[in-house]
Amino acid sequence: MSLTSTAAVAGVASTVIFVGSTLPMLGKAVRTRDLGSYSLGNLGLANAGNMIHSVYVFSLPPGPLWALHLFNLGSTLFMLVWFLRFGGARMHRMRAFPTAAPVPTLASGKVSPTAERSS
Repeated sequence: MSLTSTAAVAGVASTVIFVGSTLPMLGKAVRTRDLGSYSLGNLGLANAGNMIHSVYVFSLPPGPLWALHLFNLGSTLFMLVWFLRFGGARMHRMRAFPTAAPVPTLASGKVSPTAERSS
């Protein structure tokens, strides 16, 4: 097998692996609409980085790298849009500053008004 064909097989394999590892995250976002664990800064920087990286990727001949990069562009843009649409920032703030509601303790199973919320 030549170096070129080995590189192409590696490119296809890594693209399939990366896409396969990202699909569960996207599926969970669609099912739950809970993006509170993401930050606007991270999603914004990921999209900006992908846009800048596009200049390089699209200067190369079409191949597995194009497919991977197009998938990354689409998935990070999707996550940013859903974060903004479904209030990921609001959900994040709600987790950071929860209300003081009683929760059951593990030892007795009874509700303790002083127990800390864990989420």
